[in-house]
Amino acid sequence: MRSGAYQRSTKETAVEVALTLEGSGRAEVRTAVKFFDHMLAQWCFHGRLDVSIDARSFDGIKHHLVEDVALAVGAALDRALGERIAIARYGAALIPMDEALARVAVDFSGRPFAKTSLRTAAASIEDLEVDLVPHFFSSFAQTARMAIHADVLAGENGHHCVEALFKAAGVACAQAWRLDEHAGDRVPSTKGTLG
Repeated sequence: MRSGAYQRSTKETAVEVALTLEGSGRAEVRTAVKFFDHMLAQWCFHGRLDVSIDARSFDGIKHHLVEDVALAVGAALDRALGERIAIARYGAALIPMDEALARVAVDFSGRPFAKTSLRTAAASIEDLEVDLVPHFFSSFAQTARMAIHADVLAGENGHHCVEALFKAAGVACAQAWRLDEHAGDRVPSTKGTLG
């Protein structure tokens, strides 16, 4: 089973992450930001990976907490993927949640890039500022060494829009990191290397 762990400690936060890609979708998430915990649990469940995240904020600033959790989760994922031999590499999902519709496409190319487009005009959802959602995906992509395009195509309820996006991210990631039984011991690139 492919697993990875990462610890990130700064003067602002302390984050510990452990994950297993071949899991059942079990999430143990403790960030003290309830809606963020809920979104991370959705990503895990729909990505079918098992994750433990324990994050503490020392300065009480959510921006720092969300960023450091994203960086730590991405780094743990990068470790779990190793040399990325025989992974499918690409994944995409189109996920509805009531009136909301989200689309996510990912490429575990080794090159970080993130573009997130949210439809909601809400400034915050529950206890999470909406502008931290694109920042989460950008920070996550940086250390996971992946490209991600995450778009809300339709929706009115901010909760539904963001939740559909995290569910779509889980489904797309699971497709991309799955092992391709026909790939042998090759990395998924005609260059013979990723990055």
